[in-house]
Formats: sequence, C-alpha cells, structure tokens
Amino acid sequence: MTVRQLHFGSLRLESRYLLAPLAGYTNMAFRLAVRELGGLGLATTELVNARALLSNSKKTKEYIDTCPGDQPLAVQIFGADPQEMAAAAQWLEEYGASAIDINMGCPVHKVVRQGAGSALLCNAGAAAKLVRAVVEAVRLPVTVKMRLGWDDANHTAPQCAREFEQAGVAAVIVHGRTREQGFSGKVNHAGIRAVVEAVHRIPVIGNGDVRTVAEAQQMFEATGCAGISIGRGALLNPWIFRQLCRWEATGDPGPGLDYDARLTFMARHFHLLLQQRGERHACLTFRKSASWHCRVLKPGKEIQQRLVMIASAADFDAIVDQLRAQGPPPRWHHQPLPELAVPQGPISHW
Repeated sequence: MTVRQLHFGSLRLESRYLLAPLAGYTNMAFRLAVRELGGLGLATTELVNARALLSNSKKTKEYIDTCPGDQPLAVQIFGADPQEMAAAAQWLEEYGASAIDINMGCPVHKVVRQGAGSALLCNAGAAAKLVRAVVEAVRLPVTVKMRLGWDDANHTAPQCAREFEQAGVAAVIVHGRTREQGFSGKVNHAGIRAVVEAVHRIPVIGNGDVRTVAEAQQMFEATGCAGISIGRGALLNPWIFRQLCRWEATGDPGPGLDYDARLTFMARHFHLLLQQRGERHACLTFRKSASWHCRVLKPGKEIQQRLVMIASAADFDAIVDQLRAQGPPPRWHHQPLPELAVPQGPISHW
C-alpha cells in the first residue's frame, strides 16, 4: 500500500491528513514542530479577520507569520463582506499563502454577530456569493471550513457544499457538529456523509473527534471522506499524522507515545517560539499550550503550575531536565490519551 495523496485544485498534498486551525494554538512554532514529525499534508493558520488584515493590524499579521519550512500553508479568513474577503485573499496570494480557507464554522458570538463564521450557513445563497467573490479574486485554491448547520433543524451543509462546488472551491472541510452544539456530544458522521454525497468532484475533508488511528479509520468508513483534518487531537498526539501515513502504507501505525519523545517535542515547541518571538512572548504564548502538554505528560500539579506560569527559558529548561530525570509517572505507558478538552458553557458567551 502507499499513502494516498490529495489535491486541492492545482495544489498537491503529500498526505490526506491536515492540521486544523485552532485559535491560540496553531501558530508557526507549533506547525513547524508538528511538520518535523512527518506525515502532515497541509497546515492552516488560526482564523484571521479579513478586515483587520486589510487594516494592516500588527496582531493579525502575527497570526500568519510563516517561513519557507512552513509549507504548504493555508490561511483561514473570516468576514461577511464579499469584497473585503476577496481583497484579503488577494493580499494573501501576494504574501505567499498556498491556499485560502474561508471560515464558516466558528461558533463564537463575536464572530457570528458580524454575520461571519457559522452564521453564513443560515443563508446558502449569500454564502455562495461570498465564496464566488473569493474564488474569482485569486489563482490559489480556495476551500471552505464549515459545520453541519446552525442547529439540528437546519443541516444546510449539503446544500452549501453543492453551491460552493459550483462557485469553484477546491474542497470543503466539514466539522461534524452544528453551531448550536459547540463541541458537545459526538461528531455526526452521517451528517458529514451527507455532504460527501452532495458534491460531485471536490474532496470533502472530515473533521471532529479524531485522536487515534482507530478514530480516523471510523471517520473514513462512516463518512466516505477524502481526508481528515485534526485539531485538538494533534495537540494531544502530534505524531498522529505520521502514524496515519504509516498505517495507510503498511497497516501498522507504529509504536505508541514515548515519554522522552513527548518531552523533546514540548521543548522543541517552546524553543521554536523562543526563536521567533523572543523570551517574553515565547513564555506568554507557551503558557496557553502548557496545559495540553501536561494533560499527556501528567507531571503533577506543582510542575504544571510552574509551566503555566513560565517566565524564562532557563526555568523551562530546568523543568524539562527535572521531568526527564524523574521519568514518567507510574503506568504512564499503559494509560490511554486523555479526553479532549473543549470550551464549556453557553456558546453565546464564548
């Protein structure tokens, strides 16, 4: 067997496994650290406000920091105005993006109240008009990341996908939940399959609740999707892309997680942040990711508290040395991956 490739229009991907955008996490340092492990076909930046990008926002441009080793890279943009979205896509084409991804999945109130994110799924005609404006503005492949619909009474994703295909998108990525669900409940494989069956030529990428090879296999079998996009599962297991490629090629995903390798990955992640942002920004940025590393490493409350409040590179390196010297906690190698941590509470408060 061989690893199946995936094409987004003219863009050929080395594998059909994608790193999904996660606000606050999928920065260049994390993307590069994951790429070094192998198996990743495409990475996507966290969502970027099209209007802020055109306004030359320094913070927004930090979200799309990249380098030659960080390719191929899609930039995800959000907005409700077709002209702004088209102009932002043109700016990104000049910037060197490999693809443009339009966000129609974000459930957060501050995004949907602008008529963007998953709010676009409430009006397939307007959404298709926006998509067509972006497709016609650039030569790059354009994709759409969306949810199944606003709620269970309105699964508009199949209709939207048909219209987006006619508008010229290269692929659609479908998170198998509605906006109303947020991240609660289980991913709806039947809902993703309905999108797969609604289109004729473009690939549909499944997304949601994939942490392991077994869960990826279930996604493929239940939905018929052409590829899989993984977000929080990659925070827990950044080797997932390499494991999936090996499984696809040989039937064997290879060895499970290794404690020392996980420590090395965490250190690599931090030091890439250090190289790119300097010590203060690296420490501040890493604090958010530290809890994910700790969910897997299980270092104990005292060390976890030090990591989430890390203030210097010297402190970080001392913690890594301490963890490496003391080794994994009892039965660490026999414990399954922890459950995915997701936002809690009413969606309108996110």
